[in-house]
This record gives sequence, structure tokens and C-alpha cells, in this order.
Amino acid sequence: MTNLGNSAASRDIAYHVHGYTNLRKHEETGPQIITRGSGIYVYDDNDKPYIEGLAGLWCSSLGFGEERLVEAAAAEMRRLPYYHGFASKTTNVTIDLAERLVTMAPVKMSKALFANSGSEATDLAVKLIWYYHNAIGKPEKKKIISRIKGYHGITVCSASLTGLPHLHNAFDLPIDRILHTDCPHHYRFGKSGESEEDFATRCAANLEQMILDEEPETIAAFFAEPVMGAGGVIVPPATYYEKVQAVLKKYDILLLADEVICGFGRTGNMWGSQTMDMRPDMITCAKALSASYLPISALMITDAIYQAIADQSAELGIFGHGGTYAGHPVAAAVAMETLKIYDERNIVDHVRQMAPKMQHGLRILTDHPLVGEVRGIGLFAAVELTKIKADKTPFDPNSGVTAHLQERAYQNGLIIRALGDSLALCPPLIIEEKEIEEMLRIFETSLEETHTWVKENNPA
Repeated sequence: MTNLGNSAASRDIAYHVHGYTNLRKHEETGPQIITRGSGIYVYDDNDKPYIEGLAGLWCSSLGFGEERLVEAAAAEMRRLPYYHGFASKTTNVTIDLAERLVTMAPVKMSKALFANSGSEATDLAVKLIWYYHNAIGKPEKKKIISRIKGYHGITVCSASLTGLPHLHNAFDLPIDRILHTDCPHHYRFGKSGESEEDFATRCAANLEQMILDEEPETIAAFFAEPVMGAGGVIVPPATYYEKVQAVLKKYDILLLADEVICGFGRTGNMWGSQTMDMRPDMITCAKALSASYLPISALMITDAIYQAIADQSAELGIFGHGGTYAGHPVAAAVAMETLKIYDERNIVDHVRQMAPKMQHGLRILTDHPLVGEVRGIGLFAAVELTKIKADKTPFDPNSGVTAHLQERAYQNGLIIRALGDSLALCPPLIIEEKEIEEMLRIFETSLEETHTWVKENNPA
């Protein structure tokens, strides 16, 4: 057996790992290789440390090297390294996790179904939504609305729900029965002089008009992240969810809260639904469910949905869904230990204590010549760059300005993520005040270096 290590062969393989990357560019430069992690830091193959300012992919909530999670995985691996949920079988730890999730849900839920990623949980939700409407005698009620710039995953169905063109282009997506309504970003899409409340009213009115145009009896569900993540950390305007939920209730449309990023403390409450006063019928969660130490996701549903599904499956003689690794006992054990740590360390209180430091430190940058908007909530934020501040004119998408800032931050020891016009920050929830100060210092330094580069190169 050949140990590829950091050889040319191993780097060539790494080029073809997924990740919203320019493959031709990476053929020239190669990947950035991360070899280990500790706390909020990760280290590259030269042992250079970096603050992981995006918690990996919005997910490493407890940072790196949490021994309790390592031990939980090892103990369950020795006890029961695998079992499935078919033919009325399950495991104790999977039952415990389902009960724990249902108990801690932001609104009353009945059942939890497991999968391996947020994308899979989204696909499962769509399957159950269609199944549910067949069960209640409304087979025409199948269209699902999500939002422009919303993110719900990368599988065929979940990527269709995602409202980002680069996840559709050349993939023959979106599939049919998927619709996209307004992105609730007041800074970018609000009209001149339009208040947040008026913008929210317009978004809700446009949603209602879409429902009427499509015919209400064909619309099954509305998918929404409490705070939009990969679309640019977009915090909806005041009164938005109040008005949107009124429209959904009027036309008997289910609400699914995608808590894959927002869940488990990120926004300053255990759930983003609590922060945004959402009352969903279904909830997806993943990422911080296991602090991302092992892949696991869950879909929670209300009892009304469960009872209809149960009745339909009894009539058919079987419920035709399942996954080989769904509710995997080792992943479930790690998730259970993660939830215990959140409780014991009062992680939500810690986020509430740290969030003002991070949010205030970033908002100071609003006066910077390159910065159009700073937005965020909890330990979750984005800085949007503009070419002309006065009228919010963005840089040309091919200018490379945000990519340059991302690279300068990386060279300076901070990992962040460029999302179109914006740079996202989403550090591990365990971050401390001095670490926030260092993260902000590096970001500001990198912003200044980018400003100098812009002045010298005059990108479009």
C-alpha cells in the first residue's frame, strides 16, 4: 500500500473533492491542506495555526479536539459499531437522541427521523411533505417555495430548493415543483426610503401573489432558514416572519425551518426559530447536532403530520423509506454527548456573552471605504463589500475583491469565507473574548490590505 501523504498524486485527488471551487485555478495552486486542530484553531501541513473563523462549514461548534466526543464515539464503537432501523429495529442511543431532540424542540414536535447530512434531511422533508399531502387527500398540493439566496443543500432536490445560481448552472436544476420567492435582504433589495417593516410587507405580499398565481391548492410548503447562511448571513427584517407566517396559515401551507446552521445556539438561542419567532411544522437540523464530529442530521415533524403518514403507511402495508446509516449508533452517541456539553457548559449563555463583542467589533468597520453593510446575530455575521458606498454599487463578480480579502485573511491566520459580495464569519461557539479580539484584528488588517490592493489595481 502506498502512502500518498502530500505527494503530487494525493494533491491531484484533492482537486476533485467538492467545495464551490474553481477547479482550473486549483490545478495551478493546489489545495490548502489542514492536518490537525485544537480549540478554535486548525493547523496546515506546515503547522501554521489559523483561527477557524467559519467553524469549518458553520458547524464545528465545540471546536477541535473535544475529548468527550472522541470518547463517546470510541465507547459506542466498542459497544455497537453499527445497526440499522429497518424491520422495526433500532438502538437505545438512537431512541434517546430522538426523545432528546423532540423534547428540546422550539415548538411541539412528535417524531424525529435521522439521516446523515442537512441535504439528506431536506430531501427527506420533501418526500414526507409529498407523502403527507397524498395521505390527507390533497395530491395536487406538491409545490414547495423557498427563497432566492436560501441554502438547503446540494443533492438534486435540496440544491433545487437552494436559491443560488451556481448550484443550478449546468446541473439541470432546479427540478419542477420548486419555486423561489424574494430574498429578505433589506440592504440589497429594499427600495429607496423603504423601512424594514415596509420591505417585510412587500416580501409577504409578493409571496402571497406567487401562491395565488400558482393556485393555493398546489402549494405544499415553505422552506426557510431562520437566518440565511450561505446566501450571505442575511437576517430577515423586522416583522418578516410574522407576516410570512400569516400568509402560510391563510393558505394551509406547511412551514419548514431549516435549522442546519442556526440550531444549537448559533443565534443566541438554542434554535433560530426562537430568535426569529417561527412556529414551524417541520424542522431540519445537522452540523452542530454532533459538533460535526460525525455526520448526522434529523428531521422533526408534528404529530398531525406523523399521524397522517402512519395511517397512509398502514393502508399501504409499509412505510417505504429508510437509510443504511440513518440513526447510526456511533453518530447518535456523539450527538447525545454534544447536547450534554451544551447544557453543562451553558453554551447559549456563552454565545450571548460573546456575541456583542463580535458584532460590535465588526460594526465598527461600517465606516470603512470598502464596507457597505455589516449584519449578523449571535456568533454569526457577514461584512458586505461595495465599490461605491453611496449607492451600494457592488464590485463586478469577476473582480476578485472578496476572494482577495479571503486569501489575505488566510495568509494572516484567519479562515473566513467569501460569499459573493460578502465575507462570512461564524466561529466555534466556544470562542473566548481574547480570541474574538484576535479574529477581529486579523480581519481588519486583511481588509486594509485589500483596500490597498483595490486602490492599486482598480478592479471593476
